[in-house]
Amino acid sequence: MAVTEASPAGASHAHEGTYSGGLLSWITTVDHKRIGVMYGVSAFFFFLVGGLEALLIRLQLGSPENTLIDPDLYNQLFTMHGTTMVFLAIMPLSAAFFNFIVPLQIGARDVAFPRLNAFSFWVFFLGALFMNASFLFGGAPDAGWFGYANLTSTQYSPGMRVDFWVIGLLVLGVSSIAAALNFIVTIINLRCEGMTFMRMPLFTWMTLITSFLLVMAFPAITVGLVLLMFDRMFGTLFFNPLAGGDVLLWQHLFWIFGHPEVYILLLPGLGIISEVIPVFSRKPLFGYAFVVYSGILIAFLGFGVWAHHMFAVGLGPVANTVFSAATMLIAIPTGVKIFNWIATLWGGSLRMKTPLYFALGFIAMFIIGGLSGIMHSSAPSDLQQTDTYFIVAHIHYVLFGGVMFALFAGMYYWIPLVTGRMLSERLGKLHFWIMLISFNVTFFPQHFLGLHGMPRRTFTYESGLGFEVMNLMSTVGSMLLGASMLVFIWNVLRMFRKGEPAGDNPWEGSTLEWSIASPPPHYNFRVLPRVSGRDPLWAEDTSAAAPGDDPSVPEPHMPGPSYYPFVTSVGIIVMAGGGLTLTLPVVFLGVALILFGIYGWALQPLEH
Repeated sequence: MAVTEASPAGASHAHEGTYSGGLLSWITTVDHKRIGVMYGVSAFFFFLVGGLEALLIRLQLGSPENTLIDPDLYNQLFTMHGTTMVFLAIMPLSAAFFNFIVPLQIGARDVAFPRLNAFSFWVFFLGALFMNASFLFGGAPDAGWFGYANLTSTQYSPGMRVDFWVIGLLVLGVSSIAAALNFIVTIINLRCEGMTFMRMPLFTWMTLITSFLLVMAFPAITVGLVLLMFDRMFGTLFFNPLAGGDVLLWQHLFWIFGHPEVYILLLPGLGIISEVIPVFSRKPLFGYAFVVYSGILIAFLGFGVWAHHMFAVGLGPVANTVFSAATMLIAIPTGVKIFNWIATLWGGSLRMKTPLYFALGFIAMFIIGGLSGIMHSSAPSDLQQTDTYFIVAHIHYVLFGGVMFALFAGMYYWIPLVTGRMLSERLGKLHFWIMLISFNVTFFPQHFLGLHGMPRRTFTYESGLGFEVMNLMSTVGSMLLGASMLVFIWNVLRMFRKGEPAGDNPWEGSTLEWSIASPPPHYNFRVLPRVSGRDPLWAEDTSAAAPGDDPSVPEPHMPGPSYYPFVTSVGIIVMAGGGLTLTLPVVFLGVALILFGIYGWALQPLEH
């Protein structure tokens, strides 16, 4: 299980050149590590934006018959909060880890298509700005983050608000599919010598599965968005039952994307937990093959459960029974992972560091979200709970209590590799405890609110219904949850001034990203590594390990910077703006920029 010819193993110097240079160097970079950092910073910014929207929602609902926010602004905040958290925060936060970690874990110098990687980031970032620019042009989208017909028709949503949402999501889909194809090719083709599929790190496995999910799921919502765009802009009637359309067509197209999307959000977090727990238990992951195959099975079954979001629409007993059974079945591979993590912890030599705290918090919160999800697999039970705050509690225990705890575990685990400096353990644990307690104060009472009949998606409620105390608890908890994010931000800022040097492999990790300096050099590995088993850095036989970053070996040539991906992505946004305003000259300008960017992209040498 040794690593041979890996470089630089145990190098002591920090490669400051990895992040040096001005703004132009970041705009033109094709280095997967820089792109990962840009994904992470921008996604965390939008996470804070989505959190601010949530705080305003909770302030409005903190007391009955509140007039802090009017219904129109509430609908905008509600729509953009869900859209932002799913598409602009959690997905790109996962992409940040994909970009920075995966090439290092598989022993590659970069992704397969570095310029396509840069293009996918800039399309995401400019698309996110495009969608949020709607606040400046008559108001943000207000028909719900799920976009149900006929709320999105021009009759009920005139103006450009929903148009921003439709075109913005189409743009973001381009970014997601481009990135997914890139990582599929990278993981299949650029694994180092000896790294078979069953030797790949679990995070790389979950990245591969997630990428296939993206490629297969996004076409469904793309079709739905195109049909909706035609309805709104060109007068077609795909979702109008009076003209032979079907309002449920949108729900089928949205949720056949939307439930695999849940696992697109979740699987990277499962991969992170599968990396963190073995390292801080000081033992290999229990049942590696079971964890891999359970991830594949989750992805497969994820395409067969979408209509459990539609039990209230009257699909009939046969459809309800099939989707109920499939939803119950998907709990099995999910439970397999949980039992494997617990078995890894059992008997391990636990080191109670911040990443492990967040990993354990993830397991606890995700179990609660999973149990309430099983409740929704029963159509009669779901029929009573749907459109109540019970569903709000469930989705937040899965996507915040689950995914965000896992992503924070990944941040505390890998930020020393990214920056070369350690975060404060004291502040990290303070962040964890405030976040854990405030999260439960915020969302656990919402189970009872839902069971007592409080509807979701409404901007206020009458006094005397018994909702006041639990809503106030939820609002106070949300304020504390926001404060926990300030602790994390302070920890990161403090790290740059006072953080201790991380050194190489500060956690004594077992995978290849820890075999090089922190932060990594721009070329990653001077000599590509060769592995002969899982957990290569924990190998007993280290006689053939590389002596270090041998200066006698010349640095490898790396792809040079290029502004063409940025120009191409700007062209897409210009074309989107022209489509939004139905201005043909602007559309043609966008097309011209796209063609110019692609032409230059194709002719520019890869290395220079």
